[in-house]
Parts: sequence; structure tokens; C-alpha cells
Amino acid sequence: MRGSTLFAALSDALKAATEIFMQTTLFARRPLAVGASLLCLSFAGLMAISVQAEPNNPPPGALSASSSGASAEKLDRVVLTGNPLQHEEQAQAVDVLEGDALILRRASTLGETLDGLPGVASSYFGPNSNRPTIRGLDGDRIRMLSNSGASVDASSLSFDHAIPIDPLVIDRVEVLRGAGALLYGGNAIGGVVNTLDNRIPRKLVQGVGGAAEFRLGGAANERNGALVLDGGSAQGQSGWAWHADFAARSAGDQATPSFTSVDGLTDHVRNSAANSHGGALGGSYVFAHGYVGVSLDDYRNDYGVTVEPDVKINMQRQRVATAGEWRAQAGDGQALLQRVTWQLSRSDYEHKEIEGSGAVGTMFKSTGTDLRVEAQHGPLGPVHGLVGVQWDQSNFSALGAEALVPSSRTENGALFVLEELDAGPLALSVGARAESVRIDADGDAAGVEAKFGAPLLSKYQPHSFSLSASYQLPEVAQGLSLSANLNSTERAPMFYELHANGVHVASGAYERGDINLGLEKANGLDFGVQWKASGNLLRLNVYRTKFSSYIALAATGEQLPQDGGSTLPVYAFKSVPALLQGFELEGRWSVPATQLAAVAPGALLTLSAQLDGVRGTNEASGEPLPRLAPLRASFTVEAQQGPWSGRVEWHLVARQDRVPALDTPTAGYGMLKASIARQFMLGQSDALWYLKLDNLTNRLAYSATSVPTIRDLSPLPGRSLHAGIQIRF
Repeated sequence: MRGSTLFAALSDALKAATEIFMQTTLFARRPLAVGASLLCLSFAGLMAISVQAEPNNPPPGALSASSSGASAEKLDRVVLTGNPLQHEEQAQAVDVLEGDALILRRASTLGETLDGLPGVASSYFGPNSNRPTIRGLDGDRIRMLSNSGASVDASSLSFDHAIPIDPLVIDRVEVLRGAGALLYGGNAIGGVVNTLDNRIPRKLVQGVGGAAEFRLGGAANERNGALVLDGGSAQGQSGWAWHADFAARSAGDQATPSFTSVDGLTDHVRNSAANSHGGALGGSYVFAHGYVGVSLDDYRNDYGVTVEPDVKINMQRQRVATAGEWRAQAGDGQALLQRVTWQLSRSDYEHKEIEGSGAVGTMFKSTGTDLRVEAQHGPLGPVHGLVGVQWDQSNFSALGAEALVPSSRTENGALFVLEELDAGPLALSVGARAESVRIDADGDAAGVEAKFGAPLLSKYQPHSFSLSASYQLPEVAQGLSLSANLNSTERAPMFYELHANGVHVASGAYERGDINLGLEKANGLDFGVQWKASGNLLRLNVYRTKFSSYIALAATGEQLPQDGGSTLPVYAFKSVPALLQGFELEGRWSVPATQLAAVAPGALLTLSAQLDGVRGTNEASGEPLPRLAPLRASFTVEAQQGPWSGRVEWHLVARQDRVPALDTPTAGYGMLKASIARQFMLGQSDALWYLKLDNLTNRLAYSATSVPTIRDLSPLPGRSLHAGIQIRF
């Protein structure tokens, strides 16, 4: 696929557009120019909204700006990632971000965007490489999806590898907490993060519409912009729809409170600047009972590696995808076949680590194909459900002196079934998944130092089962429900867990795989209780996951001599029994309007709070599992009056002193954030202006979920101001 005429044309167009974009005043690199641009953007937004919108009347058709009602409702909507049968209540814990709630939460990476949701943290390898962690699990235990298809990259192999997804062009993020292995395989043993966009349109659009967004400021002095266009033509119930998007980001070294690093006293994260750009084209034919479409996207990201002051990464991911859906005629609820969906994608990923001299130290390449087909059948008495097949194949190679894994090919085929029984207030679902995994690893190349041994083919047969139930309790209290999920999941080891043998510069250790590793096996129980009524919410989830075999990267106690007299600690992948357990508690209360009428007529006020914690133990050694988020709490006040909305958040993070022997505790901290936004009309277009203030007290803080080698080099961002405007037309 690389080198194709279409990809080359798209890449050249993106490059030219980026150069023009970065040369404008808004994207000037000088701090004074950026500061002036930020002030001008804020002033222009205030002038526009003061002229074109009445103070207490939002413009017709405008979206609600992160108000208490808007953001809360967006987090409660039924999602499809773990609920393809679209039942009103889902037994598993889920979160959804979309619309203005997503706009105001968006950060430079997906991990930072989702950090702070119940049970969700970020691996935080500096400001450019952050992968979501869910309930203490990360890496290949969290399935990263793009429009429900595989996102091929190398982010799970190493913490310094970024996810090739730009949050600026995402329409919606669905987060499934807890085992999603039934539908998405053993690599979803901890959860699923699904990013959705409109690159393959699913609905008819008449004419042209879209959105443009510009953002300035932040701790990394960012200059961001995105343009999304959707259009089409319809004739009756059928027609063509198309999509195009482009986004670019430029950022400097991230500012922090003053701290002492290996380079001495400083107030920024070294080698953390980044430049990225990407875009996509897509189109669909939409008809009365479905659609069929295709999309093509290209994403590039050049960023520094904080742990290595003179190393930069050039990353590129190109992806072509096609998807479609067929539905039975409306009203034909008894048809045997109700719906068929399919998707097929092909990705080409390349990642070069550039030394200070300009030489390529290591190159990672990965190509992958992902196919998924689901067929939903009609009711069989009170039972309805679906069956599906999934097949994915990937080729991975690491070239260079620092390559710590051999080239390999992984193929995974799966068959899954999900059936649901509706019995009034009670809903039961049961499912099973059978997989076949093949990992074909190359041995040492001729004339190269022996490192990986002879070629080896490994085969695995993972199986997953789940039983879920949800029950409405109107006889006790309106809006009260209970849910439970019991699951048994298995995951095949990844190629690097089997074959790693070399220095992993990003983690500052020598890593060894184990070709004798078997399946990772876990049994889990998730119980939830929820009360929801009149804009108020109280939700509690508790979970316990018992691993009979957990593949851990653990210190061996060895020290390997290196050139210059230094040594590196040796870590090895091994299977150990482990236990993870925790809880997530969240609540929201909307102050009655009658209580606010005397002070602020027409105002809405919402108070919310959240508390979560996870505890993990290696039951073989008694040590805590590494990189777990400590106990966390947050308190939020949201207010809205007319088109104005505001939000103040106070985040509290406890000290994390339950760490493995070779790690160090991380101090707790409190962090204050605030934002203000306003909807207004710009000509005939809806618009949203916003201003975000982060870490108002400029508190020095470190992430306990970071690997020790990066934690002391990269504190969390310092006090910053971020302004932006989105125009929807």
C-alpha cells in the first residue's frame, strides 16, 4: 500500500496544507506571537458573542456547551461498543464522550483526554505518548479500536510509542470498563476504547456541512486546528455521502512547575516538542436499509522522546477501511435475519527513531488487516442475539541495532455468539468466543549476532465466556437498577512477551521474553447499582478479577554490565497468579431551578463527585502490581445560564506507596481546573468559544502510572491557559 499513487497524492496534499497552516500568524512559533494570537482569539470570540447572541437566550439550534445537563446526559447514553443488541440497560460499566463535553475535555493525546473518567487513567510517558489504562490494566489488555476496527500501531510494545489517533477529529469515544474479550478478543481483557468518526458516512446528508476548530495555548504552547466537511446528495431514501477532514498540531516543550531532573533545576519537560498532521477522505452509498462505504486516512507525528534528550520519533500510519450494513425492513421484526454489518481495514504503520546525528537507530514496521462480520437474528421466542466472525493478521518487524524483538507474523481468527433474554425488568445475556492464534517469529538473520534463536511457530486456542444480568427495581425506587457481569477470559501472549531479548532504551532495562508462556487466564466479577432520576445520578461499581496466570514483566534482580562501566536491571516476562480488585463511585445532583430562581433566574447548577480506587497484587511474591493509579477523588461544580456555561473541578490524588520493591512511592496532590464557554451565532453558523485553565495553583505533581524511568523526568503540566473556538456550519 505504501507508495501507491493515491496515498502519495494525499500525503503531498497534507504536507503542503500543513506548511501553509504553520506559517500563519496563529501558528507562529515565537512565544510573543502565540500569546498575542491567543488574546486576539479570546477577544474576537467575546466580541462575536456579545454582538450576535442575546445574553440569556441561546441561538436557535445551538448545541448545549458542556452544561450540567449536556455533559451528564452524554455520559449516560447507551453505547454500541459492548452492547450491539442495543438494550436500554447494559450490565458492564461504560462511559461515552461526545459533542461539547468531548470538545472541552480534549487533550493532545487520547490517554490524557480520557484520564480521570471513572476507573480510567493514562500511562503518561511524557506529553506525547499516553495510552489509556483501565482498572489497573494497560498495554495489550486494553483493546484500542477505530470505528470498531483494529488500530494497528506499536503503542502497546513500548511506552514511548504514541497512538496514531488525533483527538481533534474524533466525534465520539466509547469506553468499556471491564473484560470486553467476548466481542473483541483476549486483548480486551481489561476493557475497550473505541474512537468513532464519520470517515465512512452512515447517513444521508443533503448539501455541505461541517466544523472548523482552532485552539491555542496550554502548557506546551500548542497551536492546533482541524477542519471537518460532510456532504452528499439524496434522491428519496438513497444517495451518496462523502467526508473529508484535516488536522494539525504544533507544540513546544511542555511547561511545568520548577523541578530538579537529571539536567538540574528546570521548568519544562526536555525534548517533548511535537508536530503532527493528518487527514482523511471517505464516501458511502446510503440506501433505505443500510450503507456501504470506504475511507482512506494518513496520520504523521514527529515528537521527542523525553527519556532520551537527542532522540526523535518519526511516525506514520496509513489506513484504508471499508464498511457496510444491511437492515431488515422496518416493521419486519419477525424476520430471521435482522441486520448484517461488516468492516474490513488495512493499515500500514512505520516508526523511526532518529538519533541526534540524524541516523535511524531503530525502525519499527507493522502492517495489519482486520475483518469483522456480525449477523443479528430475529427473535426466537423471548431470545434475540447475534453471531460474528473476526479475523486479523499483522506483520511486525524491528530493524536496527537496538531491536529487542525479532520480526514476526501474528494471525488470529475468532467465532463469537451473544444471546439475550428480555423478561420485563430482567435482562439476561450469555456469550462465548473461541479463538485460534498463530505467532510465527523469525529467528536470527544470517551474519547478525545471535539474539533470538531459531524461527518458532507458537499456537494458542483462547476461549472466553460471559454471563450478564440487569434488573430494574421500580417497586423499590423509580430509576433504581442492579447489574452483574461474570466472565472468564483467556489471552494469548504477544510476540514480544515470548521473544524479547535486548535493551529496551525507553524503560532503561534489559528485557527477556519466555517462549514457554501459556495463556493468560482470568475470572472476573463486576457488580453495579445505579439510581437515576430527574437529572440526578448515583452509581457504584465494584469488581474483582482473579488471574490464575498473569503475564508480568518482573525484575529478576540481575544487573547486566554495559559499556562504560554502567549496568542495566534485567526484567523478564513470566506467568504469576495475580488479583485485581477495586471500585468506582460517582454521583450527580442537579439543584432544583426553584432554589435558584431568586438568585439567578433560568440558571442550572449541577454538583458532582467521583471516587475510584484499584488494588493489585502479585500473589506469587506478595508485591503490588506496578503502575497502578492511587485512590482518586474529584468534585465538580457546573453552571449554565442561557448560552454561558462554566465549570470548576478539584481533583485529589492520594499518595501511591503500594509499589513493587524496585519502584518508589509517588506523592499525592490536589489540582484545580476551570473552564468557561459560550454558544453564539456567527452568521448562519453555530459556534462555541471556550477558555480552559488547568492546574491553577501550579502544583508540582507526578503520575504514579508512569514507568519509573520517565516519571522524574516528566511531571504533569503546570499552570496554563487554553483558548479555542469551534464553528459548526
